[in-house]
Amino acid sequence: MPQHAGGSLSDALFSADSVRRIDQFVIEQQGVDGFDLMQTAARAAFRRLVVRWPGVEPLLVLCGAGNNGGDGYLIAANAVRHGLAVHCIAVAPTEKLRGDALKAWQKAVADGVEVQELADISEPELVSVFEKVELIVDAMLGTGVSGAPREPFAAVIAHCNRSGRPVLAVDLPSGLNATTGAAEGEVIQAATTVTFIGRKVGLYTGQGAAVCGDVVFEALDVGAGVAESDENPVAILRRWKSVLDWLPKRSANAHKGRFGHVLVVAGDRGFGGAGLLAAEAAARSGAGLVSLATRPEHVTAALARCPSAMVHGVIHGSELPALLDVATVVVCGPGMGQSAWGQQMLQQVVESGKPRVLDADALNLLSSRAPISADNQILTPHPGEAARLLNCVVPEVEADRVAAATKLQSIYGGVVLLKGAGTIIASGLNPVDIAGGSNPGMATGGMGDVLSGITGALYAQMPESPACAAVLGAAVHLEAACRASADKGYMGLIPTDVIDALPQVLREAEPASKRSKGAE
Repeated sequence: MPQHAGGSLSDALFSADSVRRIDQFVIEQQGVDGFDLMQTAARAAFRRLVVRWPGVEPLLVLCGAGNNGGDGYLIAANAVRHGLAVHCIAVAPTEKLRGDALKAWQKAVADGVEVQELADISEPELVSVFEKVELIVDAMLGTGVSGAPREPFAAVIAHCNRSGRPVLAVDLPSGLNATTGAAEGEVIQAATTVTFIGRKVGLYTGQGAAVCGDVVFEALDVGAGVAESDENPVAILRRWKSVLDWLPKRSANAHKGRFGHVLVVAGDRGFGGAGLLAAEAAARSGAGLVSLATRPEHVTAALARCPSAMVHGVIHGSELPALLDVATVVVCGPGMGQSAWGQQMLQQVVESGKPRVLDADALNLLSSRAPISADNQILTPHPGEAARLLNCVVPEVEADRVAAATKLQSIYGGVVLLKGAGTIIASGLNPVDIAGGSNPGMATGGMGDVLSGITGALYAQMPESPACAAVLGAAVHLEAACRASADKGYMGLIPTDVIDALPQVLREAEPASKRSKGAE
């Protein structure tokens, strides 16, 4: 297993600047006419519209002044040609249109689209339009816009979100930063986002994961231009289906000694469940052996819940070295607390030099001391823990999650897995990885403990590839949560539901012929 496996071009995630340069390269160096490319994008977006919402009308198409607005005018023209009723509003005055966007407006008008200037519409009339339509096309603000939307865009975005109508966002939802996934002000809540040329990293992490809806990628047949432009992606999009073959394969004569021994050090008084969740998740994720070092009062409950784990009651840090000696990977931190007991546990883990996954209170304790940089550690902070490690505040982390994860990795070494919608995995190599997808059911206590156990088990099975183990851990965790929530819903999802779904997910990576081999 390589330290970091590359992804396909279709999974490459670019910054907004890179996508604009790719677009410019395709037009200037490959001789593709810019207006033809805009028409191709509009046709692709319209096709997606009619597939998702067949026969829906009337449509409201909201257009800005740039090329994003040009896409909107041409989408409106496509809709009119197909006999759909269309309200088209120029949110930015048409007198500001230039270049291909101006050509698009002219073509739309020639094709019978009635374009209304927003400035000519009263507030009651605008409210009436939103009440009449069944679908909104957002073509207001493109990748060239950053910061909070200004008026009148902010007000129109607010109208869209209050209307309750589904929104098709063209290239990205207006108000979203295409590079960072942050939204500094009003942002469109899209049901579907159709994005072109290159996938934008901001659509897959942070606010992007919450406001883009279903993201559909249209390459517009310029893949060769993307490859030849020499633009480097910011990240690679990783999903369970694309990484499941990274899991180590097992021979028919496999035994537990080949798949690592995970030691979970966790669970101060009152937090015994955290260590148990991590240990059980490790056992369900293929670790050959799992041990749990926790407070003595948690031993009985742990054995009752997870008898496959070897559970040890530990009172003092001096009792830990013997357990560390036989471990392949240590998961340290869930429910560990920041008292003297937790400090002793972390100190022993760090001094052992063992490969480790540090989570929760291990990270909080780490933030109060001089940074410990190590190539053999995986840190799994949520944004609050990341902020403490970086000595900043959570909004600064969320303003650019890729930058935050990258900075953490440069300070602490190893691999940093920054949790959240669109989990970032930074390993010191470029590009970073993003675990694509999100699940609101995971917003409950204990989910991070499960992730640390999964990641520790995978790291124990592929000790030479912590980056791959971290990517796999995030992908498996999310996929298991999605499987569990498909049955139980989001609001009632709890960490043990995710653990119970792990075998079903991991089974997909197993050759059917290897699952059992009975006597003939």
